[in-house]
Amino acid sequence: MIKVKTVDAYIENAPAEVRPKLHQIRKIIRAVAPLAEEKVSYGMPYYGYKGRLAYFSFTKTHVGLYVMPPVIQDHKKELEGYSTSTATVRFPLDQELPVKLIEKLVKAGVTNNEKKQK
Repeated sequence: MIKVKTVDAYIENAPAEVRPKLHQIRKIIRAVAPLAEEKVSYGMPYYGYKGRLAYFSFTKTHVGLYVMPPVIQDHKKELEGYSTSTATVRFPLDQELPVKLIEKLVKAGVTNNEKKQK
């Protein structure tokens, strides 16, 4: 992957078969957190809202969504069936994205960040 400066460029430089999923994740994040700042950080799309909110990226086998702890832990039951780590959930490329689940994870991040600000 070449070094990019915008989310549009990141998605544009992804393989054609991955782009629709990247557009979809971007659309979900922007709908759930319309006030979030969008930029490229650590070489991938980043969204900040009252702190770090989410990142996403792709590999040959999956699209990764990175949300700040404790979001993954708090939704462990709903994430069964997906590969996860402390701040990552991996969505296989050969499956449809779970839109409602992604919305829920991002909303949880927004809520957590708002609580931290108080």
